[in-house]
Amino acid sequence: MNLRDASPANPYSWPMAKASTVKKIKSAPTKGTTPTRQRLWLMYPPKLIQEPLVWKLGRQFKVTTNIRQASVTDEIGVVCLELDGARDEVKAAIDWLEETGVNVEPVEMSAIAG
Repeated sequence: MNLRDASPANPYSWPMAKASTVKKIKSAPTKGTTPTRQRLWLMYPPKLIQEPLVWKLGRQFKVTTNIRQASVTDEIGVVCLELDGARDEVKAAIDWLEETGVNVEPVEMSAIAG
């Protein structure tokens, strides 16, 4: 069909663009949905060492967890955890850890570590 054959009164007669030529327009992420990555030090008290908190974190929030380093004894657990996800989800996950009783501190990144 030619564009000259299309009727302004009948939109069904208008030629359609091929799917491969149509570009999807993505909306700009809002502040809360902007992807973020945070590295954190988690210090577990003895009563929480046996709890699968990193697993629960990944199930309860839309975040990806990556254990970068860990040291666990009977007295304390220390975990370097990387969280990826929407800014709101990462913040909610950190708040949940703190409410659970885990001490959460950001990892200080050096210029060399990148």
